[in-house]
Amino acid sequence: MRQGDHDLAERAAQGDRAAFHAIVDLHAQGLFRLARSLSRSADDADDIVQETFLAAYRGVAKFDRKSSLKTWLCRIAVKLAAKAWNKGRRSRAAVSLEAAGEVSEREPRVVNANASERVDQRLDVLEVLPMVTPEYRMVLVLRELQGMSYAEIAQTLRLPQGTVESRLHRGRSELREKLAAYRE
Repeated sequence: MRQGDHDLAERAAQGDRAAFHAIVDLHAQGLFRLARSLSRSADDADDIVQETFLAAYRGVAKFDRKSSLKTWLCRIAVKLAAKAWNKGRRSRAAVSLEAAGEVSEREPRVVNANASERVDQRLDVLEVLPMVTPEYRMVLVLRELQGMSYAEIAQTLRLPQGTVESRLHRGRSELREKLAAYRE
């Protein structure tokens, strides 16, 4: 799909609107899941996705094709989500139960738990995830909720792979600590 994405990006850069619409169709759902994982609400996630595609439309001619189009779009979305997160830091509210149910189709890994325990654990993770240090939270979301490889995360965040691995380790530890404190 990478070569097809690059062809679409090339055509979009030359003004082919149908090619850009194809890019949107291919990547909107995944970007929404990413944005939803990094934002407070579905509305915020929608805004991030729209801003991501607007930035991509404006900058598609600058897409260097060194990475996949997905990685480039995720990098844009992560930057926009971080900006939105920091902007709303003072007025942040807890995730509602309705919003928590929308976050992701892919649950954090849970072993040997019945359905209601998995739901409770998922809700706990969704409540605590915003409390995790932002640099760790982004790596956790990209790995655990988006299923990206270490190399893809490194490309997306423009970090060395070793940094991604250490942030993931530290993020998991911090998430465990915050979950333990939250459940007490």
